[in-house]
Amino acid sequence: MSAPRLAVIGGGPAGLMAAEVACRAGVSVDVYEAKGSVGRKFLIAGKGGLNLTHSDPFEVFVSRYRERADAVAGWLRDFDADALREWARAQGVDTYVGTSGRVFPLDRKAAPLLRGWVRRLKEEGVRFHVQHRWLGWDGDALRFATPDGEQHVQADATVLAMGGGSWPELGSDGAWVAPLAARGVDVAPLQPANCGFDVAWTPYFAERHAGAPLKPVVAHWTDVHGHAHAMQGECVASANGIEGSLVYAMSADLRDQITREGEATLYLDLVPGRDEDRLRSELARPRNGRSLSEHLRRQAGVSGVKAALLHEVLGKTITADAATLAATLKRLPLKLLRPRPIDEAISSAGGVRLEALDDHLMLRELPGVFCAGEMLDWEAPTGGYLLTACFASGLRAGRGAVDWLRARA
Repeated sequence: MSAPRLAVIGGGPAGLMAAEVACRAGVSVDVYEAKGSVGRKFLIAGKGGLNLTHSDPFEVFVSRYRERADAVAGWLRDFDADALREWARAQGVDTYVGTSGRVFPLDRKAAPLLRGWVRRLKEEGVRFHVQHRWLGWDGDALRFATPDGEQHVQADATVLAMGGGSWPELGSDGAWVAPLAARGVDVAPLQPANCGFDVAWTPYFAERHAGAPLKPVVAHWTDVHGHAHAMQGECVASANGIEGSLVYAMSADLRDQITREGEATLYLDLVPGRDEDRLRSELARPRNGRSLSEHLRRQAGVSGVKAALLHEVLGKTITADAATLAATLKRLPLKLLRPRPIDEAISSAGGVRLEALDDHLMLRELPGVFCAGEMLDWEAPTGGYLLTACFASGLRAGRGAVDWLRARA
């Protein structure tokens, strides 16, 4: 009797983990990838140093998944940050904890880990089919567009792990939404996550200061529940608005606020560590013929893009009034108009609603079809949380497929 056959569609971490689990359980596994090679987004993630996971305590780690924390916690109890580090060690890749608590491979590279993983999967019997773009179903058969024309494939179970909608050039283009919706699967609209935002800069500011870093600054914002937040970090003034790690960390709150209110206001403390009363006193000192720009530089340490932001917000009303300058420097308001497009985002929110899945990540409407990774309706900030949940959900879906196949053997 031949082994049951599992089709894994998508060659990112979630799909590869599902393939690994199923193959080692004796299932015949085929991985189908739309692009010419697997793991392309994984490799891009490793370009700046592969942030594999995070060293947060479990309760803090789980809280990063916001409204989906309870569901994701279930996946992570099976495969958490420590388990991911152990798994990497078993692949011959040791890791270390950086000063920010983020976890990286010792060499900070993704390619050696991915190459070794794919090689071992092939040695264990997993078959890889690249340039196979999933189109949906024809009856029970899976449809693929290939260089040799459309092909139909029969499988006993399927794991869908095709990513979200934020990296179309790497295969994560959200094209799977229509076939699933046509089968009655409830899919939340895909939205940008870990993204920048548009600000209505004047042409002068956009031309002169696009790409200028803002560091350090403290961001203040309010979420849709009215809770105030503050965080120190770095961001960048772009030609269209504002982006960078600090902005990405709060992007879900800001995006939801814009969805609800039509806009959001982000407040930046441009001079963290300086008391407003003292700053006001320093700015009230005589200028002795110096320009306002020179006065700001000498008394507040503000120049370049920070000084330009002050002019951008106060406009023609900018004066040497110390109280106004100090208050604005400590809480400079930026009106955010909209998130940047999803294809510019690091990740996406939305996707297959978790309510459409059982505890094994099998679609209730499509028995034998499992989903994993970023195509599910959850989101997380950067810092290793995205990758960890992708691995963990892939393991959950792979185990679910194995159990479902065994129950029908």
